[in-house]
Amino acid sequence: MSAVSLAPRALYEEVAELLRQRIFRRELEPGGWIDEVKIAQEFGISRTPLREALKVLAAEGLVTMKVRRGAYVTEVSEQDLAEVYHLLSLLESDAAAVVAQKASAAELHELQALHKDLEAAVKDREKFFALNERFHMRLLEIAGNRWRNQMVADLRKVMKLHRHNSLLKSGRIGESLAEHRQVMKAIEKRDAGAAMERMQQHFRSGLEAAA
Repeated sequence: MSAVSLAPRALYEEVAELLRQRIFRRELEPGGWIDEVKIAQEFGISRTPLREALKVLAAEGLVTMKVRRGAYVTEVSEQDLAEVYHLLSLLESDAAAVVAQKASAAELHELQALHKDLEAAVKDREKFFALNERFHMRLLEIAGNRWRNQMVADLRKVMKLHRHNSLLKSGRIGESLAEHRQVMKAIEKRDAGAAMERMQQHFRSGLEAAA
């Protein structure tokens, strides 16, 4: 039997990623209608892969499909945001406790290096945003529950839809960094209870700043 040649990535997945980044950059605004004809023409594709891409984004919560009206970028209400932060707090604080208990010396060193990079990026907002997410996702990877990781990844995508990201608030980057220090101290001491509590406080403060 001859080998089957597979494309490295399906077209609709590439389209989904392009649209995802436009949404995160606010080129497609929350609540805004997505003009399928215009986007299909711009990308030089048929509407079939575009619609498949929109289904992917709808499953992630980034797009809302409305009957006979098409696709819209999801608007995140204050209630939505509170619910997302609540779930992230539960999931990531549990992960922090697991990491405090089970992280190897090499994994702990990796987290410390990421935190050091965060400290150095305090005056570069975009770099800080990227490193902050990297720190959180690496902590989750070390904790080692792929179902939790997927849920957090999806919730963080929804969180990015909010118009007033908590890290945009004046002074919030410094506060966030101080909270990260407390999480790291608890993990370094192998104190699972403190790591959980510090991470929960981190999310409570983030929600207050985003409101």
